[in-house]
Amino acid sequence: MIERYTRPEMAAIWADQRKYEIWLEIETLACEAQAEIGVIPKEDAQTIRAKGKFDLKEIARIEERTNHDVIAFLENVASYVGPSCRWMHQGMTSSDVLDTTLAVQMSEASDMILKDLRELRDVIAKRAIEFKKTPMIGRSHGIHAEPITFGLKLALMWDEFGRALARLEDAQPRIRVGKLSGAVGTHAHLDPRVEEKVCERLGLKAAALSTQVIQRDRHAEFQTVLALIASSIDRWATEFRHLQRTEVLEVEEYFSAGQKGSSAMPHKRNPITGEKLSGLARVVRGNALAALENVPLWHERDISHSSVERIIMPDSCIMIDYMLVTLRRLVERLLVYPENMERNLHITKGLYFSQTILLKLTERGLERKAAYEAVQRAAMKTWQGDVSLQENLAAEPEVAANLTRPEIDTLCSLDIHFAHVDDTFRKLGLEK
Repeated sequence: MIERYTRPEMAAIWADQRKYEIWLEIETLACEAQAEIGVIPKEDAQTIRAKGKFDLKEIARIEERTNHDVIAFLENVASYVGPSCRWMHQGMTSSDVLDTTLAVQMSEASDMILKDLRELRDVIAKRAIEFKKTPMIGRSHGIHAEPITFGLKLALMWDEFGRALARLEDAQPRIRVGKLSGAVGTHAHLDPRVEEKVCERLGLKAAALSTQVIQRDRHAEFQTVLALIASSIDRWATEFRHLQRTEVLEVEEYFSAGQKGSSAMPHKRNPITGEKLSGLARVVRGNALAALENVPLWHERDISHSSVERIIMPDSCIMIDYMLVTLRRLVERLLVYPENMERNLHITKGLYFSQTILLKLTERGLERKAAYEAVQRAAMKTWQGDVSLQENLAAEPEVAANLTRPEIDTLCSLDIHFAHVDDTFRKLGLEK
């Protein structure tokens, strides 16, 4: 992933330095486990632990000759270890190292993403409580519907990312799986106890059964969870972008002193952060599709998944980390304009009270079809004129026959719409 969308903490997990550190640890742990069960001399395992190291540039140089990264790595490590290196990679195949390393990296990356999600939700919760009773219009199909509060909107966001958190936590045990079972997964040349010991010491579970590789449905699930997180980020970035439109302007991305919105128009303050997040979400979703394509490999293994994963695994994790932190900062500094929310509530002259009147008319005994049509006639007059819904309702004979003007005015109250806001916050766990 390009530096523009990369945070160094996540990039370090996927860097060659970290990858080879894990490779060396796996090879060393395998030798130590074999020494414990009496397969190789303990002195050699101790030498491998003491002398094992690598050089990134030298590995790259050797790989130019071997065209095989694991062999290049082993050759480089052997130059430091000496004769004891003959026990390294004993009974193993390249995928034992590669797939187990990938499991460690996915585990470390998912821990960081979970931390990002928790920190994002903390910020959302704080702002949801801040605007719990701030009224605004709810929209369906992009059209004014009924009143909600901005706090409820943010509470919904908090709840959605709670599901993202739960999905990733649920997927973690299925990606924290390693294997050291040999060329076709039969442990023909490596005692299964070695696999168990190595995986346990790496914080992984040994695969109950594998082929030459760990099956790719696990990796596809991980990528799909990341794609769902990306889609939730996109959903809320899109929401804030809509609310920032000039004719709406209920919220706005923070615009710092000295920031520029357009090379041509000095007045512009654009929702560039939300747009960037929406764009990156498309890449993460595309990577999930590539991961699904990796599931059907030939027989016990082919290499078609390898080149794909070298791109999509680091890129998706790096992007999701960047996107979650960026969204957190967006929400933390989001400019909220309650006065514009109130202004927009009044645009339709009370039309959003139509259902309240409809329900009261049916309570009073009016047949639903007749009640609906009476309220709709008043609503259409309100759409087309300058008079409020309340006034048009009072002038509608079937409404006036069942409701007095004071009753209509009482029913046209925001309090009815917000009666359960506190209960909703408590049910979500946002407030006691």
